Amino acid sequence: MPVTNEDIVTRLEAASAAYSSTFDKGHLALPPAKKYLVLTCMDARIDPARAFGIELGDAHVIRNAGASTKDALRSIVISQQLLATEAIVIVKHTGCGMLTFTNEDAYGVVERNLGGEARKELEEKKLNFLPFPELKRAIQDDVEFLRETKLVKDEIPISGWVYEVETGKTVRVV
Repeated sequence: MPVTNEDIVTRLEAASAAYSSTFDKGHLALPPAKKYLVLTCMDARIDPARAFGIELGDAHVIRNAGASTKDALRSIVISQQLLATEAIVIVKHTGCGMLTFTNEDAYGVVERNLGGEARKELEEKKLNFLPFPELKRAIQDDVEFLRETKLVKDEIPISGWVYEVETGKTVRVV
């Protein structure tokens, strides 16, 4: 059964009331205490805090479709340069939707759903949906992208991982 906007609002308000009634972490500092950031996918099957052992205030968690370093670069630079993180963890996952389409496929879906003007806008903006055909290669490419950019210090440790949505296990790739 589809969820209505009213259902979402009601759930959020109830969750906020319950959470805030016992909240005692308002003293946490802005920079993450453990000085690292995790980039992972926006997939709803991933709970970064539980899966990766992150307590509130420990780390920055950046999420986007496919855990793309190119898409997250602005946030990574802010995390490192303004908020002093000193390590980067990239976590992609099995069963990722980004493995299932090409840019042309995505452009076609947008055109079918939103019309020709929407496709034209995608083309004008040269939007790259950043799909990838092979999971481990995509992790290696993202680690390499960060190691090659001048926007991340050379000495910053960068690791790449696969989260298995089937088992909950996280395995290091790079």
